[in-house]
Amino acid sequence: MLKLFEYNWQVRQDWFNWCQEVSQEELMKKRTGGIGGILHTLFHIVDVEYSWLCVLQGKPEFTEPFEAYASLQQVMELSERFHEEVRSFVMSWTDEMEMKVLTDISPKGEPVTFKHGEIMRHVIAHEIHHVGQLSVWSREAGKAPVTANLIRRGLF
Repeated sequence: MLKLFEYNWQVRQDWFNWCQEVSQEELMKKRTGGIGGILHTLFHIVDVEYSWLCVLQGKPEFTEPFEAYASLQQVMELSERFHEEVRSFVMSWTDEMEMKVLTDISPKGEPVTFKHGEIMRHVIAHEIHHVGQLSVWSREAGKAPVTANLIRRGLF
């Protein structure tokens, strides 16, 4: 699981680098699908990773809106700020944490339970899903997407 988090972090950094070659207008442009546009999606990826991992640690979720971070530099700084805390939690993961139960409230107000390992894998899959959207949008913008290859990244 650690390798997939490391993969996501590398790919995210590659997307931040990609974004530096794109206009603010292109980054903010509303897109079909997802939650909006390229920059908003990167913000969402950072937010969701941090918020879920905070919940697993019994800490408050991040609740600030995208509008407070509506520049590439601000989203990159937010990602960097959250990364060390997230990384230390991921690095400290143990097999005993897999089946620990988290009880949450559904959007309908009903209690739901999740295993911590399930949430960790959801966070990984969530970012991979949105990276696929970024790849489609990059082609719409006339630019090649960041490679999604897991191999050749020096992870193993």
